[in-house]
Amino acid sequence: MTTRTIAQLFDLTGKSAVVTGGAMGIGQAISFRLAEAGAGVMIADIDAESASRTVVEIKASGGKARAIRADASSTADAKAVVQATLEAFGRLDILVNNAGIYPISPALETSEEMWDKVLNINLRGAFFYSQAAAQEMVKAGRGGKIINMASIDAMHPYGGVAHYSTSKAGIVMLTKALALEFAPHNILVNAVAPGSIMTPGTKATRAALEARGIPEEKVLESFMARLPLRRMGEPDDVAKVVLFLASAAADYITGSLVLVDGGYLLS
Repeated sequence: MTTRTIAQLFDLTGKSAVVTGGAMGIGQAISFRLAEAGAGVMIADIDAESASRTVVEIKASGGKARAIRADASSTADAKAVVQATLEAFGRLDILVNNAGIYPISPALETSEEMWDKVLNINLRGAFFYSQAAAQEMVKAGRGGKIINMASIDAMHPYGGVAHYSTSKAGIVMLTKALALEFAPHNILVNAVAPGSIMTPGTKATRAALEARGIPEEKVLESFMARLPLRRMGEPDDVAKVVLFLASAAADYITGSLVLVDGGYLLS
C-alpha cells in the first residue's frame, strides 16, 4: 500500500475547480485556498467585476484562475461554465456549489417571486451545475469532487428565512442523493454547513434586520451566547474544510455533511 505524505494529499496541482459565487466572502476564501493548493480555479459569479479582482489577487500570489460571469440559477450558464473551464484548464475535477442568497423575508410576507428566486439559486442551480460537472467527470473517467454549501439553517431554523432554510435542507438531501448515484463513477459529493460567518452578505443581512428594528448588536449577542468557541466564523474557517473535502485526504468520504458552526448547534 502506497502512503502519500500530507503535502501530497493536499496537493491539487494539475487539477481544476469551479467555484460558484467565488468572487467574495466564503466563495473567495475557497477560491484562494484551492488555488494555493495548486488547482486552476474558474470563478463563476454574477458579479464579473469582483470576480476579475479576485482572479488578479490569485495570480499575484502565483496561482491560476479565470473568471466568468454566470448566473447560479441558469442551466445554460452551468453548461457554459463547464465548457469555459475545459477550455481554460483542459479538465474539471472539483465543483464547489457555493453561490447562494438569504434575503430576510418573514413567511407571511414572502412573495412567490422571492421564494422562487431563493430556491432557484440555492437549490435548483446546485443540481444543474452538479449535473453539468458530473457529465464531464463521467466522460473523462477520472472521478471528481462536488462540494455543496448547506447551512446550519438546514437543521435549525433561525426565523425570517423560511425560503433559505428550506433550500439548504434540500441541499443536504441533494448531496446524499447525488453521492449515491455518482459513487460508481468515483465522484464524491459532500456538503459543508457553516454557522454565522462574517462576510459582506451576513453584514447586509444584519443591516436588514436592523431596518426592521432588531439592532445588529442584539443579533450578534444572541449568536455569541450560543457559541461555545465564543467567536464568529471567518470565511477561511469554511474554506479550509472545503479544501479538505476537495483533497485526496477525503477520498473515502461521500454523502457527508460537515458542520462549521463553532459548536452553535450543541446548545
